[in-house]
Amino acid sequence: MDDTPPLTLPHTHDLLADIRALISTARAGMVRTVNAELTLLYWRIGRRIHVDQMGGRRARYGEVLFKRIARILSAEFGGSFGEKSLRRMVQFSIAFADEQIVVSLLRQLSWTHFIALIPLSDPLKRDFYAQMASTEGWSVRMLRQRIDSMLYERTALSSQPEQTIANELSALRRNQQLSPGPGPARPVRTGFSRAEGMLGRAGAGRRHPA
Repeated sequence: MDDTPPLTLPHTHDLLADIRALISTARAGMVRTVNAELTLLYWRIGRRIHVDQMGGRRARYGEVLFKRIARILSAEFGGSFGEKSLRRMVQFSIAFADEQIVVSLLRQLSWTHFIALIPLSDPLKRDFYAQMASTEGWSVRMLRQRIDSMLYERTALSSQPEQTIANELSALRRNQQLSPGPGPARPVRTGFSRAEGMLGRAGAGRRHPA
């Protein structure tokens, strides 16, 4: 019987911890990348269908064509491309008509975030929630809570002229684009500092319980 004690290597625990952290970070990054690519794919599919349906004679038989495409795609690629999903993709491409804005939001927002934003009919309100959710790293649950609590309507910004609101949100978006590169969702302090100033006491500076 071998009574030799097991060999204890120095720093093994630290080495394993570092490797595990690297693996976890890489996996999380891959998930974010895949989710971002899928969301962009959904936007492009929705845009393609919308443009097709709006053009020429196709508008007259667009509904029949739409149902047929949904049936074929769902058979080939699964339920994610069924009629209901395709309609949501079209709504997505209409609500967020600028692909570059969508790309910038994909750094922080998931497809589920966009699903919560699509029903908002006011473009400025929708842009407000999209930018704040992206800047502050809101979860989908937090985003829905803030929409339900009518956060936008309670801000100083909402009472400003439409062009002023649009300019402030555009500035917030530019600030965020200057923040550090891709990574886990996290508050972006530069953008939020500007948000605090433009929203006033009722705005996003007051954290609501998640």
